[in-house]
Amino acid sequence: MACRISELVIDVADPDRLAAFWSEVLGYIELGREDDGSIEIGPPDAGFGGPLPTLVLSPSSAPRTGKLPLHIDVSATDRDQDAELERLLALGARLVDIGQTGTESWHVLADPEGNEFCLLRARIKPV
Repeated sequence: MACRISELVIDVADPDRLAAFWSEVLGYIELGREDDGSIEIGPPDAGFGGPLPTLVLSPSSAPRTGKLPLHIDVSATDRDQDAELERLLALGARLVDIGQTGTESWHVLADPEGNEFCLLRARIKPV
């Protein structure tokens, strides 16, 4: 028997803002809210426990120090990398320079709170 990632919990300053951003990026919907202000988003047809992990955006006032030890990689499912990059930038992502050479096959971006993530070149099938 093995484990599988069921959800990712991310401490954020503004759960509503980040839930809206990541829902648009991933095609997720809001699944629920907790009394502490956490918002869970996930795939519209499966929710928690489905084939894709949900995201829990948990409110935190702790200041972020340095680079996060974990980041998310995303791949487009229905368009090429350039078109997806334009879409992500229009949603509020921004390009980030973390010392890339310019020859990488991915783009480094940040969400509206500055959390880095990468847009990979490979297009993958939707689940």
